[in-house]
Order: sequence, then structure tokens, then C-alpha cells
Amino acid sequence: MSSVRPAVGGGFLMGDSGSGQPPGGTPRHPQPKSAGSAGPPPGPARPEFWRSPLRGPWLTAVFGLVLLFGIAVLFVTGLLSYAAYNPDLAAVNDQTPDKGRLGFYLFSWPTSPYWLYRLTQGVHVTLGIVLVPVLLAKLWSVIPKLFAWPPIRSVSHALDRLSLLLLVGGAGFEFVTGILNVQLHYIFPGSFYTLHFYGAWVFIGAFVVHVAFRLPRALRAVRHRLGEPAAGTEEAAGLVAPRPAAPTISRRGALAMVGLGSVALLVVTAGQSIGGWWRQTALLAPHGRDPGSGPNGFQINKTAASVGIRPSDIGPAWRLTVRGAGRQVDLTYQQLLAMTQRESALPIACVEGWSTPDQLWSGVRLTDLAALVGLGMRTPEVLVESAQRGGSFRSAVLRDNQVRDSRSLLAVRVNGATLSPDHGHPARIIVPGAPGVHNTKWVTRLTFGEPA
Repeated sequence: MSSVRPAVGGGFLMGDSGSGQPPGGTPRHPQPKSAGSAGPPPGPARPEFWRSPLRGPWLTAVFGLVLLFGIAVLFVTGLLSYAAYNPDLAAVNDQTPDKGRLGFYLFSWPTSPYWLYRLTQGVHVTLGIVLVPVLLAKLWSVIPKLFAWPPIRSVSHALDRLSLLLLVGGAGFEFVTGILNVQLHYIFPGSFYTLHFYGAWVFIGAFVVHVAFRLPRALRAVRHRLGEPAAGTEEAAGLVAPRPAAPTISRRGALAMVGLGSVALLVVTAGQSIGGWWRQTALLAPHGRDPGSGPNGFQINKTAASVGIRPSDIGPAWRLTVRGAGRQVDLTYQQLLAMTQRESALPIACVEGWSTPDQLWSGVRLTDLAALVGLGMRTPEVLVESAQRGGSFRSAVLRDNQVRDSRSLLAVRVNGATLSPDHGHPARIIVPGAPGVHNTKWVTRLTFGEPA
């Protein structure tokens, strides 16, 4: 029996036809090989190597359409996550320098609703993990096409293969770096923010091109399924095995198995974004970072020791320096406590996807601190600097709308108790809607209205 050459391409929605078959899907009669011609080498380059009876356009298309929706949501929430850092405001906020036109959409991150970042980043991280079984199943469904023979047939074929390399490689890179970041496992050769940001744009470019070419075919495969086409036909798109093994599970059973895998990951992941009691169900969340029970007993990322905070940095000699409008005021801890204290009930939400329920913070409004140096109601942005010596985000700039929000505090207490060292004692920033790393801990200096 002569072998049928597999189709070229493959990807997230469906493969191209590329089968070289005439219209109508009828295989051509095998042509005699010319002298010196060679078929595919033994192994995965031969269609007969792949024997799963499950592979076909319908299953591939279903996985692809799920990813189409999921990846679109991931990309949008990822853009929002980047915007939440106000990277266009100051260099210290921007972990992705030289972004150029890729920052075209940036806007002033709002403080209302105060749970906005908690929602968008929770969805981004949780959905990314939930989609892992679908992504793996999709790659499995098209893997025969990755071994199409010959590897390169023409210039256009080479470009198609390159686009698939960017698509598959980009997907793997984004999912792997994202999951490692969730686990606080930084083994990247550089900043996670820079790598993940540029990787996302490379991947989404390849993804959009792929969708533009494959979506109509995927929709037809799902809508008109009356049984998978015969191997070697145009409709088979190089996905149907010419010599399938006996099935041990149906295609719908395979879909259910992948779906159950995603549901299981949802159950053991979502709790870290919900917080509170539900965090106990977040088996995949980083552990060993919970400071115990009591008023300060909620999740943290970096401890005082991990960023080089010494007892002398936060002891009796600690001072808060407030600068702005050409003036400077230095406050002791007792003087800060003597100022009017306000309360705000706000959560902490971090880029890794975890968040806490609302905590009751008390401290001095940022607008009241700005008034000490003669700044009125139109308070400008502020550069916040920390005593921490190591790690990223030792300082951050808050936009004027964040400073002016009446809920924005330099907090000294939480849930009725003095801040613990790991939660930022003597004082930390708390701003509605801001990423956790912009709620700077161990604050030593506030500079209003001057460039960072």
C-alpha cells in the first residue's frame, strides 16, 4: 500500500489542507517515483506512525475554538495587568523598557472599583492554569503535522513553518513563564516582566495570523461533523490516521477527560484569588508565605528578611521624609501616629494571582501628608521609596488620581493591630486597585510632584 503524504501546517485551530488532493477529496493514484527520489524516513515523518483513532479535524477544531476564546481573555487581562503599573508614568514603574508603540493603549489606572486588579489578575492567572490541559491536548491532536515531510518545500512553506514555530513556541514560553511566576520560581535569564511582555506580543501576532487563516475551516469542521473524513482527503487535513488502532475511548470521552482536568486545576487554583478560607483549597499556590493567624495573618510575598530589612531600619531611629513644592518635613513614628488616622477596607492583590479579602487598614491619608509640604487639593503624583535593599520594586510612583483618593493611606495598622515587620512596619502604602508591589512596604520617603 502506498503511503499518503501528510498535509502541511497545523496549529491551534486546525491544520491547512495542503494535502495535494484534487477537489472533492478523492485521493490521487500514486505516482511512480522518479529515480533517486526518497519518501519520508522511518518514524514520525510517516503517516502510518500515528495510529490514534481520535485525531481528526473535529477534535482539533473544538480544542482550537476553546483556546481562541481563552487566549483572547488572557491577552486582554494581561494588557490590563501591565497598564495597572502605570508604566508610562515613571521609569521606576516600567519593568519593560523600550516598549515603544506596544504601549499605545496605556491609560491612567483607576482606583474604582477598588477590586478591579484583584478581578482581572485573578482571572488572568486562574484561566491560564485552567487552559493547560486544553493546550496540551491541542498540541497532541496536531503533532503528526509537526513532522510533515519534507520539512521545507518552498519559500512560502518555510514561512508557514516559521509562523507555526512562533505560535507553538510562543504558547509554551508564555504558559511556562507564567506558571513559574505564580510559583515565585524565578529562573529566567532576566526580568519576568520584560520576557513575558515581549513574549506575549510575539505569540499574539502569530496567533492572530493563524486564526485568520484557520478559523473558517475550524467552524466548518465543528458545524458539519457527520463522522471524520477518510485519511488522505482534503477534509482530513493530514490529521486522520491512515491505519488507526482500535479505539479505547470516544472523542467525546476525550473531551470530557480534558475538561475534567481543567476543572480539577480550577478547584486547586482559584482559592488563591478568592482568598480567606478558600486559600486552603489552592494546592498549587506558593506555600510557606503565610505569616500565621491574627490581625497580620494574611498572605505576603516578600518578608522583611528576604529584602534585607535590618532592625535598625525600622526601629526607633526610623524617619519618614516628606518632600514637595520645595519643602521637606521629617516625621518620627510617634509624630506620624499623632496625625489624624483614617481607615480603609481594601484587599492586597498581586501579579502572581493571589489576593486577600478586604483588610481594615488605618493610617494617614496621602493627601494629608502632601499638605504638610504646602500642597493643596490638587495633589500631584508621588514617588514612594522603601528601606528594602534587595529585590525589585524598591520604589514606585503613584499617579495623582491614586494619591487623591480618600482611601489611599500610609498605613501603620491593619485589622486593629500594629503592622508586623513582614507587612511593612513602621508604615506602608495602601491604595485601592493598585497591584500589590505598588503598595510599598517599609516606606522611608514620599516625594510629591518631582520627577522620579
